Amino acid sequence: MISIYHNPRCSKSRQALALLEKKGLAVDILMYLEKPPTVKVLRDLLKKLGIPARQLLRTNEDIYREEKLSDKEKTESQLIDAMARHPKLIQRPIVVNGDKAVIGRPPEQVLEII
Repeated sequence: MISIYHNPRCSKSRQALALLEKKGLAVDILMYLEKPPTVKVLRDLLKKLGIPARQLLRTNEDIYREEKLSDKEKTESQLIDAMARHPKLIQRPIVVNGDKAVIGRPPEQVLEII
């Protein structure tokens, strides 16, 4: 089963979902803003993405500045905790297929793991 961490207000997220559906794939749509991923889930996602937490952060969000997340002294755990508390900080969409995941920017990247 393929999962997508989806924000319907985001055009990239809508485009990625449309690409998956066009392929006829069953997709589990996870509305991560309504039900934020836990710290454990975020750690698992980062492992599947193969990136550090800092690369998953949306740096243009107000909360990024308010939480001073640009501070290089912030630890991986602090960044993950901030994303769990404020899911708006998480890049989107994230598509997961088994032990692989990709950020759908551009949306066509999601096709790499199907």
